[in-house]
Amino acid sequence: MNTHSQRIRKFTNLFGVICGGLLMSLPVIPRAAVAQQTTSPKVNPCPSIFYEEPHNNRVIVPRGCPPNALTQRLAAQGLLPVTPVPTTPSPYQTGLGVGGETPQSGTPGINPCPRIYYEEPFNSRNIVPQGCPPNAITQQQQALGITPSQVTPVSPSVSPTKPTQPSVLPPRQAPSTTIALANGRVNIRLVNNTAANVTYQVIGDTAPRSLQGKSNVTLQGLSAPVTVTFQREDGGLLLVTPQPTSEPGILEVTFKEATDVSRDRGALRIDPNGSVFLN
Repeated sequence: MNTHSQRIRKFTNLFGVICGGLLMSLPVIPRAAVAQQTTSPKVNPCPSIFYEEPHNNRVIVPRGCPPNALTQRLAAQGLLPVTPVPTTPSPYQTGLGVGGETPQSGTPGINPCPRIYYEEPFNSRNIVPQGCPPNAITQQQQALGITPSQVTPVSPSVSPTKPTQPSVLPPRQAPSTTIALANGRVNIRLVNNTAANVTYQVIGDTAPRSLQGKSNVTLQGLSAPVTVTFQREDGGLLLVTPQPTSEPGILEVTFKEATDVSRDRGALRIDPNGSVFLN
């Protein structure tokens, strides 16, 4: 009788240990499940890369994002599309490699605005097709009053040693002056002798900037060919006088008030041979 009671007591103790272990392990299961849960990060529609070089001056930001340098420049020129800009990269943005310097693979087909149009020497020599963001030479033609429909775009040559030229060029004019370049580079000193602020821009290099009246600024290390546009912010006329200085490689450009509209100028171009033209 005592032996039978001892067996029952041992069996009861063993059963209690098993049940107690199961009860102690139950709270751990939901904690482990909670630990495995993750939250999906939200996609930023306006990443900081849109405001860093080279994308700051090459890629249009999506609609609703603060404008970067290129978006502001195209908006000022009235070249932004009327329809909303999609949040997904356009063929132009894909060609520029948004998110890195290596172009991303996208929908198969021909990119109407390949990145080569925005690289030298084609950036300064080849007109882009209609509908593409303007490169340096296209903006120069627009500054001279030549619309894209008047110029036939030419596809870039695969050989950089023999780049193709636009099939239609404006009539050649006599240079206003010449300057000796220093290793193909030039410094331009803008001297504003008017009482008004003057907005200037180095096409393909800087965004529009403002030069206060009775002040000056020096643009350093510009590679020829280079084009600078300018206009009075009050809408007045500008008499522009370019003149080489005694310092080598420095061209001084003086702004004065003009009363004759035929003498008003809005763009200056320096060719690789040092010829300076006003338009």
